[in-house]
Amino acid sequence: MRRRATVALVALTATAALAVPAVAAAVPPGSPVLPPGRRPPPKQPVATGSGGAVSTVDPDASRTALDVLKGGGNAMDAAIAAGATLGVTEPYVAAIGGGGYITYYDAKTHRVSTIDGREFAPDQMRENAFIDPATGKPLPFDQAVTSGLSVGVPGTLAQWDLALRRFGSRDLDDVLRPAIKIADRGFVVDQEFRDQTAVNEARFRDIVPTRKLFLPNGKLPEVGSVLRNHDLADTYRELAKRGPDWLYKGGLGREVARTVAKPPVDPAATRPVRPGLMTPADLAAYSAVERAPTHVPYRGLDVYGMPPSSSGGSTVGEALGILGNFRLDRRDPVTALHYYLEASKLAYADRGRYVGDADKIGVPLDELLSPGFVRERACLIKPDEAAVAPVAPGTPDGRYEPCVPPGTQTRSLAFEGPQTTNLVVSDKWGNVVAYTMSIEQFGGSAITVPGRGFLLNNQLTDFSFQPPPPGGAPDPNLPGPRKRPRSSMAPTLVLKDGQPRLALGTPGGSTIITTVLQILVNRVDLGMNLPAALAAPRATQRNTPQVFAEQPFIDAYGRNLAARGHRLELFPGPPTGVIGAATALEVLRPGLVQAVAEPTRRGGGSALVVRPAR
Repeated sequence: MRRRATVALVALTATAALAVPAVAAAVPPGSPVLPPGRRPPPKQPVATGSGGAVSTVDPDASRTALDVLKGGGNAMDAAIAAGATLGVTEPYVAAIGGGGYITYYDAKTHRVSTIDGREFAPDQMRENAFIDPATGKPLPFDQAVTSGLSVGVPGTLAQWDLALRRFGSRDLDDVLRPAIKIADRGFVVDQEFRDQTAVNEARFRDIVPTRKLFLPNGKLPEVGSVLRNHDLADTYRELAKRGPDWLYKGGLGREVARTVAKPPVDPAATRPVRPGLMTPADLAAYSAVERAPTHVPYRGLDVYGMPPSSSGGSTVGEALGILGNFRLDRRDPVTALHYYLEASKLAYADRGRYVGDADKIGVPLDELLSPGFVRERACLIKPDEAAVAPVAPGTPDGRYEPCVPPGTQTRSLAFEGPQTTNLVVSDKWGNVVAYTMSIEQFGGSAITVPGRGFLLNNQLTDFSFQPPPPGGAPDPNLPGPRKRPRSSMAPTLVLKDGQPRLALGTPGGSTIITTVLQILVNRVDLGMNLPAALAAPRATQRNTPQVFAEQPFIDAYGRNLAARGHRLELFPGPPTGVIGAATALEVLRPGLVQAVAEPTRRGGGSALVVRPAR
């Protein structure tokens, strides 16, 4: 996409003793040559200053957030305004037809909270929902995605409403105004947006309102052209007047349910697009939920994350707990990365076995993060030899031995779309927001609500498609009525002595967890400054036989890690060879914040501050 997804968060200093040099801002190359007056806003990956800061993937969204901060709004106001703008400029990733997670630090109470806006399944959904009755086998993934069956009850609007009521200072009308202007004015199409449209072209053509919106005149949008979305502008205007109940208890909700039940497919299309199970009653039953965050200590810091239904906080937290049993030396990055990969492998094994929607199943969260359990898992790691993956999950039962034998069997890694976006905002009062939002795939289900200008998600494909065989271990992530599918989204905040130091997040599906974890290891253990920690080459180990990595990581560390038994292969994407697209903010010292975005991945991001430092 044009400014594709991720907006990291507020990266804050890992320890007070770490000195972080300022990094000069630069605009990444590669912007298309456009007519005067139609150029997109410039991007800069690093900005340092005071009064508030923001990092997103998109210059319009970052500018929206900055304007809210300059106008006296707080971090939550700015984050929701930026999210609404991303719904315009990043429509294949961020939309009111999707959901997300917010992690929030409140400067008045010095407390961290989270808001779960994850979609849930319709009441009629059962464990075998993705089994084809004609074959008895799981649906092909491409058929499951482009269908009403994949659409979960959207959570974004309920999340915005709860977030603004609990922590904001503006109402929905105020924070939607900038996005309405941008939707009417339009944004400039770049090569990234055109490429992502091209990937979806075939299925977009089969859905009439999607074709009309994203394939103007039946063609791919040209680089340098302006894409306007008057339907979305009108939808936002009505939401500003009527509020979220228009979706959850009113006419917009009936339109969404009707679209899911009978997708608006071109009669000439040959693609099978299955109807979904959503009803207006499912929308009326939905609510966003405020939850206690996960919390783990690490190297004198306090790391807070998103609890289940997300697996982000639990899996990052468990891996950090495992790593806390080892001394990682910045002078020996190969050994540090070996431990990072092995800790990830073990934590992913436990994620797959135990983590799902805690409202529907029992998740042993406290035990997964307990010192005894992470020590038991850490003792399986050999300093000079990688364990053969997949490894077996541990037993978080409160009775921990020094070691347990590693296994070799576990269920395969479920597919989770990498198309997400993350943003982070801080304000002059010290509040911090880390916000990850998604409609799952780029383009979600490909189904646009007619006349409303937004795509619907395909988040229900995050469920496991097939129940385990008789006698097999239970799967915590099977479909179920009004159950939230497991996510890897991991908006993360790091505090030191009760004060924010770091916040970060990324898109990337199940690689989100390893990207957040690797950035923390880079910053805290390997001594990189935040821009370097984000820019460093990445690898992801998700309890698979291979370690998938970016080519610069393979070039730098492949031979030495292979000598310890790691099997490195190029990350297949999408996009090929690129893992994540993080952004972050760091508190360098009281009153001085550094906002950081990707310099090159997925076209780079946009970091801004209210008052730049001289």
